[in-house]
Amino acid sequence: MEPNTMTMIDSPSPGAPSTGSARPGGRRARAGRAVTYTLVTALALAIAVPVAWVLTASLKAKSEFFGSPWTLPEALRWENYVDAFTDAHLGSYFLTSILVTVLGLVFVLAVSVPAAYVIARYDFPGKGAVETALLAGLFVNVNYIVVPIFLMLVDWDKALVDAFPDGFFLDNPTVLSLVYAATSIPFTIYLLTAYFRSIPVEYEDAAALDGASRFRIMTTIMLPMARPAVTTVILFNFLAYWNDFIISLTLLPGEGKTVQVGLLNLFTAQKAAADYGRLYAGMVIVIVPVLLVYALIQKRLIEGMASGGVKG
Repeated sequence: MEPNTMTMIDSPSPGAPSTGSARPGGRRARAGRAVTYTLVTALALAIAVPVAWVLTASLKAKSEFFGSPWTLPEALRWENYVDAFTDAHLGSYFLTSILVTVLGLVFVLAVSVPAAYVIARYDFPGKGAVETALLAGLFVNVNYIVVPIFLMLVDWDKALVDAFPDGFFLDNPTVLSLVYAATSIPFTIYLLTAYFRSIPVEYEDAAALDGASRFRIMTTIMLPMARPAVTTVILFNFLAYWNDFIISLTLLPGEGKTVQVGLLNLFTAQKAAADYGRLYAGMVIVIVPVLLVYALIQKRLIEGMASGGVKG
């Protein structure tokens, strides 16, 4: 009697992917990528188109604004930038903004880096209260306390009227930069403290065995390792200082204005004169430093985000 012939049915091995289930999943993945690319493209266009339009409008003559707003300029009028810098005084306002922003960054880093390192690595009486106060400072909007700050500076000028008849604290770019730094210290210390705590303490122990002081450990070991976090706080604080309007308008009531306040004055003047080319040139002057700073630190900022994502 012949043996029964059995039909063998191939079954996929346990590790092999299922063809039937891979196709729907692949379609979903492609659909998700398509939606993501569409949203990113739409967001990029929503940002790039207005910037490109402002750049184009800054090179137009006065008469070209009465036609279609989408037409290209007949000739590149670079004199709009010259007029904005000189006649509209944006050049002096620009220098004031650079001075205030750079000083503010120096002040906030000089205070926040040592403070964050001490909070991250040392135990001292009242440490919990200090951290609680810093966390509370994160929720204080500086625009809501600008009037008390202004009144406080007015009282200080009154107290020193004999030594400084024209005042010292108001209409002083250095004092404005100190106010900027003081209001951004909670955020800066909070971010730097979290990053310092993520760095293994073995690096410090090894340096201490080699005879390095605490200050040298902080400046030569911890600070370079925390460069991504430092880059992040520099970017955020730079944007806050450079784009500020209310505080600089209140604390610099004289002629030495920042570029944001000067741009408002330029807008008011050019709106009446209908010289929109000079106005848009002023807008480009305000935008360019932000783009340059971001372009310079973009790589380190992305590296910091990536390293923060893999720490655990």
